[in-house]
Parts: sequence; C-alpha cells; structure tokens
Amino acid sequence: MAVREKRKLGDLLVEAGALSVAQLTAALERQRHSRKKLGEAIVDLRILTEDAILQTLARQLRIDLIDLDALEPDFDILRKIPEATARKYALLPLGRAGELVHIVMADPLNIFAIDEIAIKLNAEVKVSIAHEHQITAAITRHYGVTSSIHEALRSVQGADEVRETAAPYSTVAPREIAPVARLLDTIVRQAARDRASDIHIEPDEEDVKIRMRIDGVLFANAPVPKALQAALISRVKVLARMDIAESRLPQDGRFQMEIEGGGTECRVSAFPTIHGENVVIRMLRKDAALTKLEDTGLCGATLERVAGMFRAPFGIIVVTGPTGSGKTTTLYAALNLINTVERHIITVEDPVEYRVPGVRQAQVNPKAGLTFASSLRSILRQDPDVIMVGEIRDRDTAEIAIQAAMTGHLVLSTLHANDAPGAVVRLADIGIEPFMISSALAGAIAQRLVRRVCSGCTGAGCMVCRKSGYAGRIGVFEALTLNEAAREMINGRAPASALREYAVQHLGMETMRRDGMEKVKRGITTATEVNRVTAEF
Repeated sequence: MAVREKRKLGDLLVEAGALSVAQLTAALERQRHSRKKLGEAIVDLRILTEDAILQTLARQLRIDLIDLDALEPDFDILRKIPEATARKYALLPLGRAGELVHIVMADPLNIFAIDEIAIKLNAEVKVSIAHEHQITAAITRHYGVTSSIHEALRSVQGADEVRETAAPYSTVAPREIAPVARLLDTIVRQAARDRASDIHIEPDEEDVKIRMRIDGVLFANAPVPKALQAALISRVKVLARMDIAESRLPQDGRFQMEIEGGGTECRVSAFPTIHGENVVIRMLRKDAALTKLEDTGLCGATLERVAGMFRAPFGIIVVTGPTGSGKTTTLYAALNLINTVERHIITVEDPVEYRVPGVRQAQVNPKAGLTFASSLRSILRQDPDVIMVGEIRDRDTAEIAIQAAMTGHLVLSTLHANDAPGAVVRLADIGIEPFMISSALAGAIAQRLVRRVCSGCTGAGCMVCRKSGYAGRIGVFEALTLNEAAREMINGRAPASALREYAVQHLGMETMRRDGMEKVKRGITTATEVNRVTAEF
C-alpha cells in the first residue's frame, strides 16, 4: 500500500507544489520552537489552511478525504480497537469488507499506527484522512458507551466462560455493580448530549438493543451483550426504587441525575417481554429554559389568536395532541406570558417538568390520594386566578375544571384529541354537558411536532443530525376560538367535522396541515415531515 511507505509531510507538500522549500524551512523552524506538529506550524504561519493540507495529502497519497460528520462507524469493528489506541493515533475504524478494514486517520503517514491496526485486526487496512477535530469528536461520541460495555462485560465474565443467559440480580457480585453503574451513567449522559427524550433498553434473543428517541425518531446505539442484561436492568430498577425481585409485572419509577450542571429527572417504565424486561427512560431537564409562545412554532394570525386566548380573564383552554406532541411546553409558554405579580397561578402536574418562579406548582401523588381531581378541589380554596391542570383524564377532573372556568378562573389543561374541534367532542365523550362546554370553553389548540431541517448541513445529513437531515423540532398548530354560532353548534351536538368546516370558513382557523406547509415554504421543515404528522381533512 502506498500509505505504508515512510514519507514526510513536508516533502509531500513540496512535491505537490503546495509549499516552497523556503516555506518548509520556516515551518520547521516554527515547529522546533513551538513543539507543535508540522501541519499546525504551517497553519499558524498562514501558509496553508488545514483543509488545503488534507486535500493535498489525499491527492498525493491517493486516498479519500472523508467528512466524518456524514458517517457512522460499524460498532463491531469499533469494539476491536481500544479507545486508548484510537486516541493515541487519532484514528477511527469505520467498517470491514471481507479481509479489508477501513480506518480514517488524521495522520495517514503514521505507518506504525497502520501496521499496529493491521496486526490487531489480522486484516489489510484501507486508510482515509479526515480532520483531527472530527476524529476526536467521533471517538468521544462512539467510544463512551462501547468502552463502558467492555468494562462491564469484563466484570461479569468468569475465569473461563461468559454467562450466556440473564441471571437474577442477587447473583451479581458487588465488584460487578460499579462497571454496570458506569455503563448506565454513560448511556444516560450520551442521551442528554444527543438531546434524546427517551432511552429504550430492549432485550432481544441475542443481545440488548439500546435506542434513543431524538426529535421524535428512534436511533440505534451500540447494543449491549446479553450477559449484561440482568445487571443493567436491575441497576435501572434500583435507581428508580422499583422492586428488583419482580420481573413478571409492569412497574414505574423515577430517579434524578446531575448532567452538565443541571438536574435531569428520569421517569422509568419496565414492561415484561419474552426476552426480559423492556425498559424505557423518559428524560426531563429540570433547568430547561422557559419557552416563549413564538419559540414553539406559533406565528402569524395563529400566534395572535392563541396569545389572545391566554389573556382571557376566565374560561378553559385545552391543548390537544398525542403524547410527546409538545402540549405541556405550550402550556408553560403560556404561563411565561401571563405570569405577573397581579396573578396567583397554581399548577397540578404529573410530573412537574419545569420550575417556574412565582408559580405555585404541585405534583400528583395517587398513592397518597393526591389526584388531579382532589388537587383541583383544594386549589379552588387557595384563591387562584389561573389554574393549570396537567391533563384532563376523567369526568371528575373535567367537571371541576369546567366549573372553575365558569366561576371566574382561567383554567389551562391538555386533552387527548386529534384536532382542535375534536376537543369539544372529547369533553362531551368524557361526560360534560354541551351547554357547559359552550359556556366555559375559551379556546382549543391542537398541535404536532415536526423535525426541523438541520442548519448545519441544510438537510444533506451530518454527524450532528445523525445523517437524518433534521435537527430539533418545531410545532405545527391550529387554534379554535368560538363565536355565538359555533357555541350553538356545540349545544346542538354538531360533529367535529362540521365544527371544523365552520371554523375554517367563518372563524379564520388555519389547519395544522396548512400551518405545516407554510413552514415548508420557509425552509423550516419538509413536506415529508408534515405529511407524517398531519392528515388531509
């Protein structure tokens, strides 16, 4: 292979005509005094940029210059190269094709590193070149979990064999717990860095799949060996104060972690499957900044309509949508808008996701008898101006919320319905009389979340967006307000479709789909995303 010839960077740059002999001499002198690498000295002297050096090397050595932001390494190959080796030589193994292993290096002239990798993997090595900062970032990103898996696996391996089946937690020796704890800690911290909302720990027949939900879509991470299944899941259950001896019934729990200087609450759900307990960890940042209404994706006439709703002196406003559609974030943005010293605001939530200065916040505790309904009864004796109820789930809660709205309070809540007019039908289905709905309802908002086009690659796909072309999410909305004719339709039990048609034609309601397509025109999202989360009515 050409790259195994012992060659020097300076000679190659001079050969290519990118560097003069005098410039090389000056760079070597700079290198001697600064003790930096020659390439760094050349960049410091502003003779060549780092990009120019890499491009010249790639041409001279006839190798590829790779954009690591657009690639994901093969986890099986990654496991065979220790992190220490990868950092020592600034290289990353990418994949294997037969007897050929593909690695990317910052210094493809390092023949000793290439030979070491070839011997370690017992394979021919194909070398590409990439920016060192990209390689370092990729090593940090990909080796965190992989290294922790290796350490934890060594801790549960016997002298002669690896346990192939899951063992009960009681058989896990104390010396094994610390590495498994570090593995879980690494998984959770990586999820936080990647902005994941959920971590899925999914036992399979041969291993344990680890997936993270980022911007509403699941991405696979390095799988965990089956031998670590029992210890890893038990560690989650211990932290969440769940019964580690019970694996046949679903369980829920929670724990907190300090991540990057902020508190993160982790809500845990364990569900028994044929291959073991499936665990999902929902991650909620306690110190997340409060969002403004315009930051949610509300804009134009819909923003004005929604802001007007929340400034109403009384009535009930419901935000609808499926789980994970950003309903609670919208309610917090509303609190941020109306939270003034003149208003006494009380919330009852499950859980309290954000801390809001000046707002009295409570968390439900069904085991102690503190439900949404019982909390609401007590809150009404606290002289509130505004009440936020995390979710209306039953008739009892709905009735108290409606009565509060009809007696001079502004009530904010969420409800599971497909669209804004559907909130009316949903309240009726729960058992609220139509005349009470028409009298109390100040407005209904429906929303979905669509992924934003990645600003770093404008949709082409990079490491930041995990090659998806998307990074971050934004809401698409529709907002229903009522006039006398619409209230009469509710009293007459008109179907949601009729109320929707009337709202679009006479009340100026812009549908979620239309709102989404406007965001497509502005380059914020794509038609594919809008089609994914909205329906054509």
